[in-house]
Formats: sequence, structure tokens, C-alpha cells
Amino acid sequence: MAPFQNPVLAPLVEPAPELTPEEMQRYSRHVIIPEIGEEGQRRLKNARVLVMGAGGLGSPALLYLAAAGVGTIGIVDDDSVELSNLQRQVIHSVADVGRPKAESARDAVHALNPHVEVRLHQVHLDSSNALDVFSGYDLILDGTDNFATRYLVNDAAAILGKPYVWGSIFRFDGQVSVFWEKHGPTYRDVFPEPPPAGSVPSCGEGGVFGMLCAAIGASMVTEAVKLITGVGTTLLGRIQLYDALTATWREIRVAKDPDAAPITELTDYEAFCGTAPAPPASTDRAVSAPELAAMLAAREAGQHDFELIDVREAGEASIVSIPGARLIPQGRLLSGEAWDEVPKDREVVFHCKGGVRSANVLAAALEAGFGNVRHLEGGVLAWVRDVEPEKPVY
Repeated sequence: MAPFQNPVLAPLVEPAPELTPEEMQRYSRHVIIPEIGEEGQRRLKNARVLVMGAGGLGSPALLYLAAAGVGTIGIVDDDSVELSNLQRQVIHSVADVGRPKAESARDAVHALNPHVEVRLHQVHLDSSNALDVFSGYDLILDGTDNFATRYLVNDAAAILGKPYVWGSIFRFDGQVSVFWEKHGPTYRDVFPEPPPAGSVPSCGEGGVFGMLCAAIGASMVTEAVKLITGVGTTLLGRIQLYDALTATWREIRVAKDPDAAPITELTDYEAFCGTAPAPPASTDRAVSAPELAAMLAAREAGQHDFELIDVREAGEASIVSIPGARLIPQGRLLSGEAWDEVPKDREVVFHCKGGVRSANVLAAALEAGFGNVRHLEGGVLAWVRDVEPEKPVY
């Protein structure tokens, strides 16, 4: 397959009629750049950019979009600020813990630039609403951390003919690219199929180097501004990779698959990625935190024999753990690699952070022929809440 040749792209947005004297002063360092100038700044003023998530990548992206003078910024986020977010989600502060992220981010944007219109979409994006949400914007920035949403964003953007900037981070590694079906490759050309469910930990499971978010988020906004104003050469057809540990950037070229079928409709992305929630465990398959505490006490006294298996990642277990649990990460179980490490001759209880991963492992264990298995309802969060409240959560 021949390398993709990056096309010369026209500016994505028409210029707004004029800048006010205050805006001329505010954006003067852009206006005096010949490639941007007053016309480019008026294009930014007229632009409508949707940011997927006000989290690690959304935080610097939203601040730099606002600072650059993008006139309308949309935020899709239905989550709330947690203390553990503040290590990297710099748009939020301690005072925002417990608040909806979208509202916290809106206030930070307005504090930085009151000229920006902020639209909030406090919804879970799915196939039923993605096209409606995207239709009001010129460009999408996607920094989400799950494969189902990435494929959804890709397909909705392709159907509507819109470009989007993609960013991804994990531990010390970051990636950035531009996808636009009408002019070049899309996410599906690079990743035709999602990885097996559970094989790639999320940032919440595997961690992320906080400062990496700034580097990748700023690169995403750089691409957005180039698309809006028509300056420079975009990352369409290229993926930029950053290794924070070695402080090195490298690039790989990608091409459009000529045999790929056109994207014409949205689908069930949770099913496509194999991440649909496991069927609810029946009452006799769920263990409450107080019940597990009693079981552990009985095991300590030699009155009960069972195995407690923690299906989280090692880093999570180092923050907080349940006494007597043995660590076997979810990915090793769902791949089938570690079932021989799970006893069949006695009861097994799985647990994770909140109960979702352990429920998936429970369903897989039943399918694999394990009969005497249960899981901790609510996971470590329930354990800390109900049994050991002095322990930290994350």
C-alpha cells in the first residue's frame, strides 16, 4: 500500500466579521504571526469545537482552545470530579471535587476567556445521540480512554463528513493524529478491530504520567488550530508518538484502506469492542463487603476455606487492598491464560475496584466451567466504605 500523501487543506472555518479592540489586544500575539494574522484569528472566533471529555487530555485542550480564542466550545462529559483526577486534570481544583466535570470545566474556561461560548453535553455519548451532538460543531477533539467511544467518535465524524483530532495516553506514552474520511485515513484504517476485551488496561487501571497530558493535549489543540485556520501541514495520514521517559517524538505514516467499506451507520460499540456489561450476577453470586469480612474472619479461624482473587492491576493493589487477596489481573483471566491458577476444589470470590471487572470475570468463570464462584458487590470501594474506612480510595 502506497504511503498516504497529506493533502493541502483549505481552512475549515470562514472568518467572523471582525475582532473587537479588546479581542485584538487579547489575541495580539497571534495576530502578528503572518501565517495566522487577523483573518486566522477571526476564523478561530467563528469556530465551533467539541471536546470529548474534561479529563486528562480534555483539561489542557479546553484551556488552550479558550486561550486561543475559539468562539464556541462544547464539552461532552457526564462524570464528576474526584480527588484522584487532580494529578493530571488541571482544569479542576480541590474546590471542584464532587462537582460535574463539565460544569467545573465551563467555569475555568470562562475565568480564562469570558468571550468563549461554552455548551455542555452532560450525557453518555452513544449511538442514539452522537450524530445530534456532533452536528453542531466544525471539529471534534477526542481524548477518551475507551475503545468503544473511540470507534463511535470515528464513525459519527465520518458519517457527518467532519474531521477530528485523536489523542491517546497511557503511562508514559502518548499518540496524536488527525482523522478525516473524506480526505484521508480514519481510526478504523489504523485499528480495524479492537483489542480483546480486558487486554489493555485503562488509565484508571494502569496509570498515566500526569505531565504527559499537557504534551498530548497541547499537540491536539495545535492540530485543531491548523485545521481551523488552514496553516501548516496537519497530522492527517501520520501518527505522532511521544515517549516521555526518553523525551523523544517519532512518527509513523498511515494510509487509507482502499478495500474498507464506507461508514454509513452507527452500531452497538460496546458489543463491537466486547465491553458490554456482564449480565447482572444473581443474588447468590454477589457478596457484600460485610459478608466478605465475616468470611475472611472465619477463614482466619480455620472455619471457612475459600480463595479471594483481586482482578485489578498491580498498581491499584499497591494503593489499597483487601487482606488475604491474591492478585490475578482481569486481562490474564479473560484471555484464558490464568484459569489454571484459579482453584476448582473450593469457593472463589473475585473482586475489583467497583464490581464491574469482577462481574465480567465471574461471567467468564462460569462460562469456563467454574461452579462455586462469586464476586464482591461494589468492589474495594464498598470494602473501604463499609469495613475499613481508614484506607484510601483512588
